[in-house]
Amino acid sequence: MWWQYVLVFVGALLFDIVPFPFLPAFTIMVTLQIIFDLDIWWVICIGVAGSVLGRYILSLYIPRISDRYFKVAKNEDIKFLGEKMRSKGWKSQLAILAYSLLPLPTTPLFVAGGIARLKPVYIIPAFLVGKFTSDTIAVSMGNYARDNIETIRSDIFSWQSLCGLLVSLLLLAALLFIDWRSLIQDKKFVLKFRIFK
Repeated sequence: MWWQYVLVFVGALLFDIVPFPFLPAFTIMVTLQIIFDLDIWWVICIGVAGSVLGRYILSLYIPRISDRYFKVAKNEDIKFLGEKMRSKGWKSQLAILAYSLLPLPTTPLFVAGGIARLKPVYIIPAFLVGKFTSDTIAVSMGNYARDNIETIRSDIFSWQSLCGLLVSLLLLAALLFIDWRSLIQDKKFVLKFRIFK
């Protein structure tokens, strides 16, 4: 029985370690909770721990990817954005918490934080609170999902799911293609598409 909880941990970690928008980690948590009839609170605690570790690892390795594939100017631009975020103190923490509570993928948040070289400890506490709260709600609805599995399967490609994916892709595009230094310092909206080496 313990190996089923290991699957929850590994599944949440793998869902949240990828640098592109993917299914939220709570989907694997809910799925495994239903399949194995696991204790909801253990699933939440173990799944959130795996998710946080996955996001932590993502924030550590994403700078290497950005250094390898993005131009120096784009990396400097995102670092500038990170410094602005860091300088806002508690307001940034509140924004991270609010974003983590939304049903949107947090991949753009950790990609931006990693490229900006923000220490993971700056993002993770607010993310942890938001993640624990939102995943508790999602996993608690597991019994409802069990009773309505056919409806859920048909909703995987619903307009809400597709909109969530689209918003996440748009946030990543905004992070990569907007010249943040020009926008923040000069109040000029500039797009730069030549960001790759």
